[in-house]
Parts: sequence; structure tokens; C-alpha cells
Amino acid sequence: MGVLAFVIGVLIVAVGLLVSIALHEIGHLVPAKRFGVRVGQYMVGMGRTAWSKKVGETEYGIKWLPVGGYISMAGMYPPRDGGKEPTGLFRTLVQDAQDANEESRAGVEESRTFAALPTGKRIIIMLGGPVMNLLIAVVLFTVLVSGIGVTQSTATVSTVSQCVLPAGTDQTECAADDPLSPAAEAGLLPGDTIVSVDGTAVTGFADASEIIRTHPDETVELVVDRDGAEVALELTPVLATNQYVDASGQVVTGEVGFAGFSPTQERVRQPLWAGTEAVFTQMGAVANVILHLPQRLWETGVDLFTGQERDPDSPISVIGVGRIAGEVAAAEAPLLDRAAVMIQIVASVNVALFAFNMIPLLPLDGGHIFVALWDAVKRGWARLFRRPKPRPADASRLVPLTLVVVVLMIGMSALLFAADIFNPVTL
Repeated sequence: MGVLAFVIGVLIVAVGLLVSIALHEIGHLVPAKRFGVRVGQYMVGMGRTAWSKKVGETEYGIKWLPVGGYISMAGMYPPRDGGKEPTGLFRTLVQDAQDANEESRAGVEESRTFAALPTGKRIIIMLGGPVMNLLIAVVLFTVLVSGIGVTQSTATVSTVSQCVLPAGTDQTECAADDPLSPAAEAGLLPGDTIVSVDGTAVTGFADASEIIRTHPDETVELVVDRDGAEVALELTPVLATNQYVDASGQVVTGEVGFAGFSPTQERVRQPLWAGTEAVFTQMGAVANVILHLPQRLWETGVDLFTGQERDPDSPISVIGVGRIAGEVAAAEAPLLDRAAVMIQIVASVNVALFAFNMIPLLPLDGGHIFVALWDAVKRGWARLFRRPKPRPADASRLVPLTLVVVVLMIGMSALLFAADIFNPVTL
């Protein structure tokens, strides 16, 4: 059953990612067709074509490798105009790109080429894919936090420790000479709902825990609701080394007041805007990973070759995403909890796709947006100083840089594939 659940989890997330890729390309396709650009192909995946069908002037298909996708538009680069020809080592690459561009323009009206569009329309087309990923993430995170809800600790007691165990011990059961925990000594019972601590009303576990942490070796009044009646207890927290969540939301370890009980957990639905807030919070985390990507990749490589445990926040490949999804699906947890994690995985990948595609380097969407903006700046500068209209910005001349980026991306993917196979992130 565990193996079957693992496979089902991998398949669910794989389908989610393929749908995300397909919608990303639709984000490019729809505005391109709306602006009259001739689109020759719409493909999901890479490699050899597994299935395709031509509808009108566009061939729609699926390729065997379920990674990436593309649409092919006529005239991605402006036509040759007799300008300075490329020289040097990469001359052949640039010429090949220009030849392919001329081939895509053959028999197509100039007004129906991508390069002939105004800057604003070119940007809209290239933004369409990443924005689609952003919208998918917003929808999924909204379903997650507003539909399913966020797990929160309540003021109701789940379990009461019978003794105080030393910090860092492997001991799981109380010995006869172990001191009673303050909660057990006070008479706190599972099912009690904490109403107030030291005269301060509380609405959740975090409120009660904060007061208890700051009152070590002091007796405080603990009022609980027990079977509909309020019961007053006397609690004396002991000073102990314990983990807790500080005001900034970080888990820290320190000497604080300790009572010895744990709360029940329940899912609380958040306002509709909380899903969008979660997307932008996730985007900040992804942006931080991208900014420190060389360092993170180096650390991942070191961990791979030394066998050290990987940082849970290290970048992962689609193999790592699938592996985590399988482990979640096979875990001993309620079905709703596992489904929630699956939704979060697909939503988080869509945030990553948005952020990564916005990097201003070709062949990424952000690179094409940068070229379009540079073209607009050149024309605006010429108009401002009443100079002749400049030649359109020709991205084909950036093919050598594009090749370098592609090689780096392939190298990064190979490293992450190897790391996710031989030294995966552990949950």
C-alpha cells in the first residue's frame, strides 16, 4: 500500500506540473493569437513528439519528455537589414539563429511577426506565461488556506506530560523518580480548554504559552473550561531548556518556563486575501534562493560528494519534487493533510516558475521582456534627441549569451538531478 501511495503521489504532482506548464504556454499563446501573430506550434514537453494535431495554422502537441514546453512564433527577431554582420567564434551560431528566423517569416505578412509588434504587445505576450503561473499559485494557495484551512494550535489540551524529562534526552517514558510536570501536578487534563493564565484571557495555545514561558518558578492561576464548567488550577512552571516560537515566528531554543502539556490542532480557514499574501511570502523565499543560487548550488554539490545532510531549503529538481510528493502521499497522516501538502507543492512550484522565468536572461521570458524594453529605450532616446530611428534590437545577436545560459541551466539540472537521487532532501 505504501509503494502504491508513493506512486500515486508522484503521478498527482507530475500531472499538476504538466498542467501548469500547459497553462503557462497558453498564457503566451492567447495574447499572441489575439495580436495576430502567426503561431506555428504549441507544444507541452520536450524531445520527440508523442501526439499532435493541427488546428488552423497551429500544430498542438505533447512531447515525450514531460519537462518544459514552448510556442513557436513567426519572426521572433527582426529581419536582416544589412547591418553589421557578427564575427568571431559565435558567428555561425548567430547566423543559424537568423536563418531559422528568416525561415519562420517565410510566407508570413510582416505585421503578423512577433518582432513587428509594438513593445507593449511583445511584453504582454512574454508576460502571459509567468503571469499564468502566478494566477495558478494564487488560486491553489487560496484553496489551501481559505478552503482547507491552516493548521493552528488551539487552547484545548491534547496531552499532559507526566514528568519533566531532561533536555536532549532519548528517554520517552517517565521513571519512578522523575519529578511530576507542572501541568500534571496542577491537575490539568486532556480536553481542558484554557480560558485564562495569570488573569489574562487567552484565545489560543500561543497566548497561553507566551505567559507560561515568562513565569518560571512562579505560581500562576490557570482557569480552564472542563465539561462546560470553569475550573481554577494553580500552575508553577519550572525553568527548563525548551524549543518555542518567538515573536518573529522563528523556532528558538532557550531556558524558559515549562508546564508540560501540548495543544490540539485544528484547521482554521483564513480570509480570501490570505492566499495572495501566501503567494508573495513564498515569492520572497524563492527570490532569496535565486539571489543566492550559485552559493546554494555549491553547497548542494558539496553535500552530494561528502554525503552530508542537505539543507531542507536547498534548491531541488522535478525529481526532488516528485520524491517529496511520494513520501507525503505514503505518510501515516489524514488524507486531508496529505492533499493539502500536495496542493502546496504544486502552488510553490508555480511561484518558482514565475520567479525563475522573470530573470532577465535569454532564453527565459524575462530575457525577451528585457530586449523589448531595451528596444523601446533606444527608440525613445532617438526621438528625444531627434536622431534617426535606430535599428530594432536584434536578440539573435545574443545567441552566444543564450547558449551560455542554456549550458549553465543544463549543468544546474544535472547537479540537482544527481543530488535528488543520491542525497535527497529529507522531510
